[in-house]
Amino acid sequence: MADENMTPENEYQPDLMTLEDEDGNEITFEVIDALDHKGVHYLAVVEYVEDEEDLDEDAQLVILSVGEDADGEYLDVVDDDETLMEVGALFEKRLSENFDIG
Repeated sequence: MADENMTPENEYQPDLMTLEDEDGNEITFEVIDALDHKGVHYLAVVEYVEDEEDLDEDAQLVILSVGEDADGEYLDVVDDDETLMEVGALFEKRLSENFDIG
């Protein structure tokens, strides 16, 4: 079975999404993980950089919840502290195998 983020040449293709911040600026994020917790789907994203040399060691993980309404799916920043701590700990445990989290 092929990895969905791999091209036929086995070159990694990031899962990207462009979102607009509260000031109207467009920011591209890379989805690095996803999980379900207590019936809600969450995404772990970081700001995307094309060149690995531009990676910021202090890149901030952003946790988004995926909701659905009459207009379809939408993303929302998790701002409830308790939920953020719970879901953040789950992502940290999952991502610590592949990323230097500290």
